[in-house]
Amino acid sequence: MLNFVLSLLPGILIVLFIYHKDKHEKEPYRYVFFCLLFGMLSCIPAIMGTLAVEYAMGMPAPAQSLDLRVVAFYAFIAVGLSEELAKYIFLRLYIYRKEEFDEPMDGIVYAVIISMGFAILENVLYVYEGGLNVAILRMFTAVPGHAAFGVIMGYYIGLAKFHPSPSQSFRLHLQGIFSAALVHGAYDFFLFQNNFILLSFLAFAILIIGIWMSNRLIHLHLENSPHNEENKI
Repeated sequence: MLNFVLSLLPGILIVLFIYHKDKHEKEPYRYVFFCLLFGMLSCIPAIMGTLAVEYAMGMPAPAQSLDLRVVAFYAFIAVGLSEELAKYIFLRLYIYRKEEFDEPMDGIVYAVIISMGFAILENVLYVYEGGLNVAILRMFTAVPGHAAFGVIMGYYIGLAKFHPSPSQSFRLHLQGIFSAALVHGAYDFFLFQNNFILLSFLAFAILIIGIWMSNRLIHLHLENSPHNEENKI
């Protein structure tokens, strides 16, 4: 029971944190719930995407390869891009056109909530298999990592929705997907590679940089929000 609670807790706390950070105009609870649910469902296409890449390339698991090219392809494409694209699909198809998505900050809020839905289900599965130590480790690594990837994607998707140029909006969509996948892939690459043990510590550097970037991006959208009273003066 403790393991189950610990597998849920970090994702729920991050949802509450990002909801609180959206201080100018709160999002409806029903959309928070459905984005969390769709985030969990996004695990399905993400897993299918990873398996499809593995099958098409005839790739071994990264732990069995000392070829850094194999590890990089697996980390950036089979995992990073597959997972971030799966999250994006639900962000784009479900919440993007809702009237309540009415400022760029909402891109971050909804992307993080979807990412937390994904992270919660993923966490439950990993903790069920690995136990308490895995729950504690992922509480401070993988789950905050997914939140940071969500902020990065959501920042650009929020800009894209309100950009007057369709071509520039499309570019921002791509930038959101690939920026999140790049940071995600870099984090996983350093964890997956077995050639140099010390390189594994760079995963934590990527995580810290991602969290720092997230704070900056949240601040930018809050500062420039159309609902910010200071911008109405």
